[in-house]
Amino acid sequence: MIDLRPVGYVIGLLAAVLGATMSVPMALDFASENGHWPAFLQSAILTCLTGGLMAVACANGVGERLSLQQTFLLATGVWVALPLFGALPFLFGATGARVVDAVFEAMSGLTTTGATVFVGLEDLPAGLLLWRSMLQWFGGIGIIIVAMVFLPELRVGGMQIFRSEAFDTGGKVLPRAAEIASQIMGIYIGLTILCAVAYMSVGMTGFEAINHALTTMSTGGFSTSDASFGVFQGVPEYLASIFMVLASLPFVRYVQMLAGTSGPMLRDPQVRAFLWTIGVLVAVITAYRILANGDHLEHAFREAIFNVTSIITGTGYASVDYQLWGAFPIVLFFFIGLIGGCAGSTCCSVKIFRYQLLIASVRAQIRRIHSPNGLFTPRYQGQPVTEEVMSSVMAFFGIFIVSLGLISVALALTGLDFVTAISGAATAIANIGPGLGDIIGPAGNFASINDTAKWILTVAMLLGRLELLVVLVIFLPRFWRT
Repeated sequence: MIDLRPVGYVIGLLAAVLGATMSVPMALDFASENGHWPAFLQSAILTCLTGGLMAVACANGVGERLSLQQTFLLATGVWVALPLFGALPFLFGATGARVVDAVFEAMSGLTTTGATVFVGLEDLPAGLLLWRSMLQWFGGIGIIIVAMVFLPELRVGGMQIFRSEAFDTGGKVLPRAAEIASQIMGIYIGLTILCAVAYMSVGMTGFEAINHALTTMSTGGFSTSDASFGVFQGVPEYLASIFMVLASLPFVRYVQMLAGTSGPMLRDPQVRAFLWTIGVLVAVITAYRILANGDHLEHAFREAIFNVTSIITGTGYASVDYQLWGAFPIVLFFFIGLIGGCAGSTCCSVKIFRYQLLIASVRAQIRRIHSPNGLFTPRYQGQPVTEEVMSSVMAFFGIFIVSLGLISVALALTGLDFVTAISGAATAIANIGPGLGDIIGPAGNFASINDTAKWILTVAMLLGRLELLVVLVIFLPRFWRT
């Protein structure tokens, strides 16, 4: 029998901390005198009490190490429990949200997906808008820790290739996680503050700047306006693009840079490939906008760099309805969202390093066909890639494609049209934010889709954020055998 006490202890602690952070939007609403602060007070008390009691009840089972099964359960349990607690202010507050909408919004926040079911954002209490942004910011730092500590340890999706760079946990997950988190948290906070200051310097109010800094550095994409980033066109789009890219780079490289070693960042093949990919895509979209739409250079470039960066990083901001540009950009943006940023960042989706390993594997296989007697091994960062890593990457691609298909079919069975179903599945499992079509496109939201589809998308967001296998493995009967 698996001892669930260490898992319950950590989840309880994190829930209590989440409840304590509700005091920030509560204080904002109290100061604004909008009468919404009691919703946060009720939510905070319920969350802190439940989390605290869970932690106390499970404290006697905490040890230095977690078993492999406990680690899988912890990674999944955190992303199941915290959205439920995070949904409470939406249930008790001014939105009057139903359970499905509140959980959807909270899951979208903590998984940094950015899909929303709320309309009339400008009219919501300031505390509630801040809470949405805070959820994404928490989710951003959370997924960095998961990517640096848990996924390499669990050998999920080829992430074990970064095990030594993630400070080699060696099985001591909980103590090591605290050490890694303390280094990364400082960088994360520093970049967020810098982003907020930059936004304020180009005309955003303090409230707008803080909210968008939180959701930019988490590559989450929640905004304070229904028009998303469309109300901040101009220089803010350039600044947002820069900080979205910074949030999409491996945070372990920032740690190394602060230690005085910038070489690893400059030499990292996924960093270079990611930046080159953005550059090529921006050039293509810019040229298309000029030649096909008759746009002028600066405007075409600005819209291209902002929206390409937003979608490839999974942030999900939209400054314009790019569906109006034509069929080619629509198809291109669909596939851009399935690329993702670097491993160990706040980004989501497939991740650039997996495509690099896939290309290396295909290249090696072609060379084997050409020279059957030769020995050709895929290489990454100049080192041979083990069979275990390649198998993990191929398994991830296979499960990702199958999951995308199954979720699309499930959404279609609820009555959604083809474009909404397939783009909704893609945007949820890749944690992008906006989909395609008239309903969930960059000019729409998820408010009008049916409840069954919302629950399916909520589960899909969880699956995508935790790299699929982390969640799916716990449903195997053999997982529960000691």
